[in-house]
Amino acid sequence: MAYKISSECLSCGACASECPQGAIAEGEGQYQIDPAKCVSCGLCASVCPAGAISEE
Repeated sequence: MAYKISSECLSCGACASECPQGAIAEGEGQYQIDPAKCVSCGLCASVCPAGAISEE
């Protein structure tokens, strides 16, 4: 099950630099996770300062 980023996203980029699959990219207004690339490792959620990332 892939992770998702909520509207709480601060667009800080901490999650994107932590993702080993390169599944996170800057989108319009916030970062977005490509569910096809996400392996549900949870590293992004563990570094998010806003707590904006959770499992779908």
